[in-house]
Amino acid sequence: MRYVKLGTTGLDVSPVAIGAMTYGEPDRGHPVWSKGEDEARPLLRHAVEAGINFFDTANMYSNGSSEEILGRALKDFADRDAVVIATKLRHPMRPGPNGRGLSRKAVLTEVDHSLRRLGTDYIDLYQIHRNDHATPWEETLEALDVLVRAGKVRYLGASSMHAWEFATALHLQEQHGWARFVSMQDHYNLLAREEEREMIPLCLDRGVGAIIWSPLARGRLARPWHDARSTTRSETDGAYADLLYSPAEEQSNRAIIDAVGRVADAHGVSRAQVALAWLLRQPVVTAPLVGAGSVQQIDDAVAAVDLVLTDDEVRALEAPYTPRYDWQGISDEAELEAIRRRVPGMALA
Repeated sequence: MRYVKLGTTGLDVSPVAIGAMTYGEPDRGHPVWSKGEDEARPLLRHAVEAGINFFDTANMYSNGSSEEILGRALKDFADRDAVVIATKLRHPMRPGPNGRGLSRKAVLTEVDHSLRRLGTDYIDLYQIHRNDHATPWEETLEALDVLVRAGKVRYLGASSMHAWEFATALHLQEQHGWARFVSMQDHYNLLAREEEREMIPLCLDRGVGAIIWSPLARGRLARPWHDARSTTRSETDGAYADLLYSPAEEQSNRAIIDAVGRVADAHGVSRAQVALAWLLRQPVVTAPLVGAGSVQQIDDAVAAVDLVLTDDEVRALEAPYTPRYDWQGISDEAELEAIRRRVPGMALA
């Protein structure tokens, strides 16, 4: 495994990260598709043995169970100082006031809960899980800076939002001398490239590394068109999946998926390797998050690091893309709740 820097920091991470939303006790959140500790531990051990040192989770995943499973596994299978643990906060963790959001109270409270669940005394990358429009940026950013100065957090990251919002946050951090965001966790893949308009150029300009969620488009890029929605995750996401990959773009999506298949056949590799290799060619991308549910999926992700696509193959993969609705900035709670009501149990990556 070769390693890369996270953005313009000195932090070395594997160019493939494990997305631990997949792991969590079924009775704590996502009973249909999450893997409990007995299933998760062998996969996490295999990832460590394959050279992956980058692991991402969030406090909300399976209501904290994901952090617990990940923390125990890494304690048993890895050297803490060699691995990079990333987690997130913002979404509801308990009912009532102050059980969600990015207020100073929430930030200072949730970091301690995450540290306890992870079984560690510091978090390598602490990310805001979308923006919180109910809290002033200054309050959130100053509270996050306190965590870095206290040694509880090493680096700060953000996730999907409008580019102008992220630019505002970066400006405020620089203006006040606060620890800055070094990463943007974003939705980006061959079926979702709207971030190439504003967010990706901003990240490139400011030296921010991109960590990619849903790099295989909920499995759509890993299988033929007729099976594109056959994953349990895609089927249970319902309206949320349609928001990400609109049925209105069916013709374009099918052409892209077919192109992935042709390139994969030419190389004699899996479709997943091709889709991930395309992402890894993008200069903004530090690492895609792979929600591996099997050893083979981990091995495919690691193999993608060494897969070289030709310029002609890249053009063939990109050519069928058509512009589509850019939903990335959805972080308003009312909008999210409207989606959740249509999709019980929906979780945000």
